Amino acid sequence: MQNYVLAIDQGTTGSTALIFDSDLNIMGRANVEFPQHFPQPAWVEHDLEEIWASVKKAVSQAFESSGVAPSSIVSIGITNQRETTCLWDRETGVPVGRAIVWQDRRTADFCAKLKRQGLEKAVQKTTGLLLDPYFSATKLAWMLKKGNLNSKAKQGKLSFGTIETFLLHRLSGQHITDVTNASRTLLMNIRRCEWDEDMLKL
Repeated sequence: MQNYVLAIDQGTTGSTALIFDSDLNIMGRANVEFPQHFPQPAWVEHDLEEIWASVKKAVSQAFESSGVAPSSIVSIGITNQRETTCLWDRETGVPVGRAIVWQDRRTADFCAKLKRQGLEKAVQKTTGLLLDPYFSATKLAWMLKKGNLNSKAKQGKLSFGTIETFLLHRLSGQHITDVTNASRTLLMNIRRCEWDEDMLKL
């Protein structure tokens, strides 16, 4: 039996699914766009259920165009918008609000405040990143505070991740990531390849 690989590219404006054979020939392909949400200037949000629906539709259409049976898939690869920040209920998997997209600038003042406190050098040494709203950590802090979700988070009732973590949870029920995505959160120690307690406290 021929084996195939499913690739999911979850991008900023759409989700693409491709099915490859063992010689890397593209057997099926589909792209599905989803809405962008702009609550106010410099704010960009995505509805995670709309993203999930776009992924499911793209995958379904790729299978239809390829004629490949889902049982022939031996591996799934995911590429994604790595800094877009997601929160969902750990038990139900339901998002607790819209994702904040990598382009969003709502935490610029918070980043500037941390810079004025002289923290950027330590942050950069630990994470390899500058203090910028582009990355996930300040978005996550904003979501927890504005959504009054700190108590739920402390009780272990929420899951945080970037897009691949949300998709993997929906696909497998697991809460996982890899270092290439984790390294874009401002929360990972790039020398130890683990979450950094100082960054988490900050």
